[in-house]
Amino acid sequence: MPPIGVGSGPESIDFFQPGGIYRDVRLRVLPQVFLSDLFARPADVLSSQRRVDVECTVDSAAPTAATGTLLVQLLDGPAQIAAQVATVRVTSPGISTTKLSLTGLGPISLWSPDSPKLYTVQATLSFPGVGSHVLTRRIGFREASFSPEGFYLNGTRLQLFGLDRHQLYPYTGMAMPARVQRKDVEILKNEFNCNMVRCSHYPQSPHFLDACDELGLLVWEEAPGWHDVSTTPAWQDLVVQNVRDMVWRDRSRPSVIIWGTRLNETPDLPALWAATRQAAAELDGSRPSSGAMAVHGAARWNEDVFAYNDYGLDARTGNVTLRPPFAGLPYLITEAVGVEEARPQHFAWTDPPELLAKQAALHAQAQSMARSDSRYSGLLAWAGFDYASMLSAHPDAIKWAGVADGFRVPKPGAAIYQSQVDPSTRPVIIPVFFWELGGAIPAPSPTAMIASNCEQLEVFIDGAHVVTARPALRSPLYGGLAHPPFLVRLPPRTTNDTPELLIRGLVGGQRVTEIRMSADPARDVLGMTVDDATISADGSDATRAVFRALDAYGNQRRYLTGEVALSLSGPAALVGDNPFAFGAYGGLGAVWIRSVAGQPGAITLTASHPQLGQVEVQVRSEQANRVNLLLS
Repeated sequence: MPPIGVGSGPESIDFFQPGGIYRDVRLRVLPQVFLSDLFARPADVLSSQRRVDVECTVDSAAPTAATGTLLVQLLDGPAQIAAQVATVRVTSPGISTTKLSLTGLGPISLWSPDSPKLYTVQATLSFPGVGSHVLTRRIGFREASFSPEGFYLNGTRLQLFGLDRHQLYPYTGMAMPARVQRKDVEILKNEFNCNMVRCSHYPQSPHFLDACDELGLLVWEEAPGWHDVSTTPAWQDLVVQNVRDMVWRDRSRPSVIIWGTRLNETPDLPALWAATRQAAAELDGSRPSSGAMAVHGAARWNEDVFAYNDYGLDARTGNVTLRPPFAGLPYLITEAVGVEEARPQHFAWTDPPELLAKQAALHAQAQSMARSDSRYSGLLAWAGFDYASMLSAHPDAIKWAGVADGFRVPKPGAAIYQSQVDPSTRPVIIPVFFWELGGAIPAPSPTAMIASNCEQLEVFIDGAHVVTARPALRSPLYGGLAHPPFLVRLPPRTTNDTPELLIRGLVGGQRVTEIRMSADPARDVLGMTVDDATISADGSDATRAVFRALDAYGNQRRYLTGEVALSLSGPAALVGDNPFAFGAYGGLGAVWIRSVAGQPGAITLTASHPQLGQVEVQVRSEQANRVNLLLS
């Protein structure tokens, strides 16, 4: 178990930390001399003399001295770019290290969030009469650095824009397969337009980090811990070992740009934090270290980047405030917004619509302020997804701080993130309100927020034009965003109890997208989507099915009655509640469809609601690839 909740029990911790085995387990059959680790680090990547420094750890159980060869290759797909051969001699059982460099690489593509180009370093260890062993690592050529002027990637300043993430899921805790872990990266990177994620507060699934490497999501990775510290040597030794294990496992990854070597929001233990920082630097000197601070003071700071969890709020206006960066120190905001400002501390689907809209406004304000001052390297807001916590003040034991809920369904709070994308890539219009009987909910007082990346919005109610709107580019609260929201005055009520809303988005004077919303509940339906058309029949693969109350045009409807009954046919198991308390949750829910080992075939999930009707989705489970154990 990680060093969390020292003597205080699980009720003292802000997140569940399940024990036991919850990730993949593999049985490896290895020769007597094998590669126990491979560390590959691109160096001098912006120069013509770029290279890859490689460190191979050889573990030998051979009873006598032996001599073998180590072949290290840099590959771009099947094509070899460079190779180096070294002689390896083992004289007795134990561990030894061989270091070499791959040079003369020629043209190389750099890794970045916009172009996450990956290469493979492959090491092959061969000993006559003993066998051979192959180990690979994927790498990216990139240079990442923090300075008092901000964060720089490949020599260019990049404003970090992101969210924090717990890998907790409903029903399964942390035990979700690769496909589901990857989906979180797809949401954060492709839907929420983040370029960075903070892994809170422990090293997360390798499948999640694999997807970060592949899709181009920068990562803050930190050792397991939260608030608690102890002066006992055994506890501190465990913290140092946890840091070593984290760095050892993930130091070849291009996505990881900073190590959290000081545990989250912990007080000063100068000797311990110096030891964890040194442990990381000994294993990987290419990345800075940090730790998320709850105290805004740098007098005893001994890390590379000052990171602060900033929940500042103006008591008079209710707007976000941020502490200023420290002169001469690289500065990153590692948490903001959360639920500290909400009364009650809650952003759930059943909360008042004005509170859900407030979440979007606060995230927009925090990100805008961080972008408005180049001394901030960026801001990672709390949080991406809701998560389980016994520290919650609510009987449901859930922290509702996410801009998406635990099922990964975006709340209105996610709208600002969803709209921060170039309109040529994807034009976006997301009203940060609900359109129900009588009109906008809540009634604009004085304005309603619409998140959009368009240059102009034209708003119609029941076919009549009511307003032309432009983004709040000059707003002191939102003007720092790449795409500020629109603050629009709408009629608080209409003569028609079931009006229709039409919003058209224009770029360069041309209509690029539009959204329609219906206030007529008689036309509401039950909708359901599934993330994947196929899954693997390996017994652990799964895909998410989301069911919602929708208006006539497919918009989320707040629906506070009834249950959804689910029926599953085919070789699969349902992971979730059945029936689902649709009304208690707020008009939506989700389950996961998990395959049955060795049983491929067609799967159908049917959902039904007494008032909204019935809907179904199909998934196909396909035969899993067989895994062969090769004895060398």
